[in-house]
Amino acid sequence: MDTDELRNGLREAGLSTYQIDAYVALLNLGSASATSLAEQADVPRSRIYDVLRDLEEEGYVETYKQDALRARAREPTEVLQKLQSRAETLSNTATEIQNRWQQAGVGGHRISVLKRVETVIERAEEAIRNATSQVQLSVTPEQYEELAPALEACYENGVFVSVSFNTSHKLPSKLPSEEELSGVVTEARHRHLPAPFLALVDRKITCFAPHMEPVEQYGTVFEDETLSYVFHWYFEAALWESWAVVHTSHSETLPAEYVNIRRCIRDIAPLLGEGATITATARGREMGKRNTVALTGEITDVLYANGDLRDGEATPSLSSLAGQATIVIETDDGEYGIGGWGAVLEDMEADRIIIEKVSYPDDEEDA
Repeated sequence: MDTDELRNGLREAGLSTYQIDAYVALLNLGSASATSLAEQADVPRSRIYDVLRDLEEEGYVETYKQDALRARAREPTEVLQKLQSRAETLSNTATEIQNRWQQAGVGGHRISVLKRVETVIERAEEAIRNATSQVQLSVTPEQYEELAPALEACYENGVFVSVSFNTSHKLPSKLPSEEELSGVVTEARHRHLPAPFLALVDRKITCFAPHMEPVEQYGTVFEDETLSYVFHWYFEAALWESWAVVHTSHSETLPAEYVNIRRCIRDIAPLLGEGATITATARGREMGKRNTVALTGEITDVLYANGDLRDGEATPSLSSLAGQATIVIETDDGEYGIGGWGAVLEDMEADRIIIEKVSYPDDEEDA
């Protein structure tokens, strides 16, 4: 390092120009009287004593009396420790700035890559505790035990909790009992194959960890609705649809609530095909607006790919609902199209659909 680099480094360490001049001169001289140092370092004599006092307080020099005030550079251990600590702080700051810049996305969307699966689960627990509408979870029974207190808290706040338990034939695990799931989970299913850890919270946050092995562990957290929607379909198709129900708190009586419009359509479409009159309330966001509204009326139709339940078709498949999935509600103000997560064609993107009443023509005749 040449003298200019040394001076720049000392300036970064917080020394003034006069302090740098005096200290560099002392490093070369070993020791000197204050007046001689002022001359050698080109520091005004009127300032040299203040400069030496400040350098001594910072641990760079020490002064002593020998006919006149003299100074010498101190053994640099303390100075080196300070500089190394400062360098480490600056290095860590640079790393953090880089990490945050890489994580930040357009519009405040955020993607975090984490080295430990445990950290991903911790982030999931935090998100679950703050949930307001829906949690979809793929876990092992052991991971479920970690998250159960958070799930119970959000369930008590009216959040729909769907849990897909995944187990391995090599490492079989006992599922929680019906009693243990009651009051914690809305519905649970059991997948007899290993699966990644996945937590989807309120359509906005996804916590994902593909590997549970101790080698090459990593996980990701997406705070992005579009990416969460992709993982939602992975959950529905691979982790939920074809696996057996092991617990449900859905009531057989009305009113019945749904957070997933496609499940609602699968339940009500056969009823419409039988001629039922269904009264429902949809709550959600008007398209193009942020305000939350509620619409109540009669369901007059359901729209989805290649289906018409009024012709007596069977319950629609998940694949037939992968595109458009619309519930048409007729209110006193007219007809409205109700869509679910990712709605683009409808008047409302619903986060809750409540089936209030189901009646048939024979019921009215009997009345």
